[in-house]
Amino acid sequence: MADLSAHAAENARHWNERAHEWVSAGERRWADDEPTWGIWAVPEAELQMLPAGMAGMKAIELGCGTGYVSAWMARRGAQVVGVDVSSEQLETAKRLAADHAVDLTLLLASAEAVPEPDETFDFAISEYGAAIWCDPEVWIPEAARLLRPGGKLVFLGTHPLLTCCYGLDGSAATPELVRDWFDMRRFDWTGVSVDPGGIEFNLTTADWMRLFRRAGLTIDDYIEVRAPDSAAEERFDVPPSWAKRFPSEQVWKLTRR
Repeated sequence: MADLSAHAAENARHWNERAHEWVSAGERRWADDEPTWGIWAVPEAELQMLPAGMAGMKAIELGCGTGYVSAWMARRGAQVVGVDVSSEQLETAKRLAADHAVDLTLLLASAEAVPEPDETFDFAISEYGAAIWCDPEVWIPEAARLLRPGGKLVFLGTHPLLTCCYGLDGSAATPELVRDWFDMRRFDWTGVSVDPGGIEFNLTTADWMRLFRRAGLTIDDYIEVRAPDSAAEERFDVPPSWAKRFPSEQVWKLTRR
């Protein structure tokens, strides 16, 4: 694996340390017949994150974790590469791919520096993964480099409004803004008192759009995800009452020019 940035190395350490906590969730997601997305398990029919048919396509998942999204794409006919910075997460992905007889290529690498040639893929996706754990000023141009002209990039991650509403100590989101919108970029959760984590990134909506333009990507769609009426339990420090009023997640759908 190429030399990692400081934040990528910290996130690799974090996810290797906590990989065991995600094994059972990965096993459940690998067994799902139809994809659901994000912290509220929004159905694929609603978000349409994946092409209906992927036969003959080359696809890459950026920050694949236990690999269930990669498996969903492979089952739709794609030739799939999954990339992750955590060796422990990839070990789970390899085991589950063998258990389910799904053919995946799994690479230990950061989505900020993927060891694949230019213009290799027809489709790239991130559900969280690179979408929040990698520097967007680096991974977005890298994703664009990997895509063929006309290729698609789809990703789901934390909505910037939610990022501004988390407690400074890492506590659950409240309806109050606790961070400055215009200073948004890098969020270090390693030293917070509530559920310490890794280093995340987010941008204002306008800054995301400017970044896409610089990277040669055009916007096909943008979705602000609302928690379903049935949501009753807090998920990842997001109370359902909050997420029914405000967007907790965002989906970008893009095309490389």
